[in-house]
Order: sequence, then structure tokens, then C-alpha cells
Amino acid sequence: MQIKIGTIGAGIYGRSVLQAFKQAEYEGLAHLIAVADINKDRVKQQERDFGIKGYTDYKKMLEKEDLDAIAIATPDHLHRKIALDVAKQGKHIFIEKPLDVTIKGCDEIIKIASENNLLLQLDFHKRFDAPHKMLKNEIQMGKLGKIQYGYMWMEDTIEVPSEWWPNWASNSSPAWFLGVHCYDLFRFLFQCNATKVYATGHKGKLTSLGVDTFDSIQAKVEFENGATVGFDTSWILPKGFENIVNQGLRVVGTEGIWEIDGQNRGIEKCTKEKMVVQTPNYYLKMKEKDLCGHTIYTGYEIDSIKDFVKNIRFIKNDGKLRDLKGKYASGEDGREATKIAFAIHESIKRNEIVSL
Repeated sequence: MQIKIGTIGAGIYGRSVLQAFKQAEYEGLAHLIAVADINKDRVKQQERDFGIKGYTDYKKMLEKEDLDAIAIATPDHLHRKIALDVAKQGKHIFIEKPLDVTIKGCDEIIKIASENNLLLQLDFHKRFDAPHKMLKNEIQMGKLGKIQYGYMWMEDTIEVPSEWWPNWASNSSPAWFLGVHCYDLFRFLFQCNATKVYATGHKGKLTSLGVDTFDSIQAKVEFENGATVGFDTSWILPKGFENIVNQGLRVVGTEGIWEIDGQNRGIEKCTKEKMVVQTPNYYLKMKEKDLCGHTIYTGYEIDSIKDFVKNIRFIKNDGKLRDLKGKYASGEDGREATKIAFAIHESIKRNEIVSL
């Protein structure tokens, strides 16, 4: 049974969502119907590229198209209103991180999705990265002993907030835009929640460019298993840095240690004409052709989106939502990541430890 899907938001990441859904269509798993975005030119581009119907008002798309599910790929602070509107129409929801930038907003989305028996799935694609899944298994098997501490960094180059999204970056921060991926990943690895947070933040570079938000945020988070993890997030790396994203992590236990280089991934690349400083993360998304000549994509970014398609198909084939519990990044998982990010901002504001 094919499921009918639409997407709200057709920017940089929204396009990745469209690519994944179109690929699912090639595989006979879904039918990509429509896209909505306030940018007319962007809508027209996606209409041409994907052969779908475009709307500049997502509410009209919801009214006119018979859809089973919707993906929301809009700026962080716009998720709540759209998600509530989608849920009221009885559509299953796949939503970009964070679920919302307030705990109250998360609660509202979770409540209405539950009342309408809808799948509410978060796009925490770090869970799908193979080394992270392997690390989780080893932690759960006890191979690292009792985890004592860890560290993760995730950084973007400065054009992300200053050139890509200067109109809404002030409504976000490194913790909201990048950090929630990290906080969710460690909840996924540890299979428990955070209990305490202490954080500091720095402003200056972006405010000088007219974007009023934090340049970087540093947080120490304690979890229910007793482990403490340091998280460094920023989005002011120089524009000339080799990749848009720089990332990695380490976990130390009484019996072992894991270090994962999310940046270099064992790849160094150059051309014979000249040296090109580049360390592409092919594990995130790689383009190729299938036997029919269709452009398809592989990687953990795509796997996360296709997992939503798989779960909707399960439900449409008379599967029970309760049977999926614990098998996907749920609204409750999104709420816990938001709780950590919200506490981090509170800790910076109050200059004290915040209990969750």
C-alpha cells in the first residue's frame, strides 16, 4: 500500500526530505504528492524537480490534498503552530528537530497527536549513523563498563546563521539548531534522561553582523546513569573551514573507551590538478543512480526519513501504533531534548546549575 505524503518547508533540509520521499516513491513505498513553502520561486523549483503540486500556503495544501502524512521542515520556532494544524487534520507527522523551542509547545503537539492516534516522529538522524548504533550496542552489552563521562562537539561554519538563515537565526541558537541532535544522541546511547545542567554561552561575532543570538554554547549535562557529558556547540567557524559541519564524540567507561570522528570519517580527498582540503561526510548523504536511472540517495540522513515511511506503512497495513513504541524517535524523545536545551538556556541566564 502506497502512502501519500506532503512536505511543509522546501529549504535546504526540506529538499533532502523531498529527495528521500521521491526515492521511497521509486521503491513503491510512498507517493510524494505536494510541497508547501512561502517562497514562490522555491515552490516552483520543487514542482519542476519532483513533479509535484506546490503551494505557498500549507493550509491550502492540507485542505486540497488527500494526504496520509506530512513532513515539517521549517525553522525551529515555527514547528508548533504547523504541527498542531497538521494533527488537527489527522495526518501523521514527521518533524525536524527540535519538536518545539518550549516545553509547553512540545506538550501541546504530543497531546493532540495522541488524541488523534497519530504517529509523531522526530528526525534525530544521529541515531541512524552506523558507528553510533554500534556504540549504543556496546554500552548496552556492558562492554564499556559503567559510563563515567563523555564529550561531544558539533559546530557549523558562520554562513549558516549569517547567510543561509539570517532572518530567523535570532530565534534559534547553537543549542537549538545543533545541540538537540547531541542531547538526543546521548539519551539514545544511555537509554536514560538528563537530570542536571550547567551551561555558559558567548555572544559577539553574530551580533556584530546583525544576528542577535549566541555564537557558541558550552554545557555539562548529568544523566540518570551517573555519567556527565560535555557538549560544545557553535556556528561561527570560519567560512573557509573544510566542511559546513564539524563533529565528533567520545565516551569513557570503567572498562573501555569509544571515540568517533564525525568529521574525517577516515576519508581524505584531493584531485590531481591541485590539493583540495576536503573531508566529505559521505555517510550523511551520497548520490547515485539505480538500475532504472533514477537519482537516489543513501546515508543516515536519508535512512531517518525513510524510517518514517516504513512506520506509516506499518500503521496503514493495520499495525498498531503501540507496537512501534521504543522503535523510533517519538514526541516524548523530542520533549526530553527540548527540556535539556531549555535548561541550558536557563542555566546561562541564571548562571547556576539547573535541575530537570
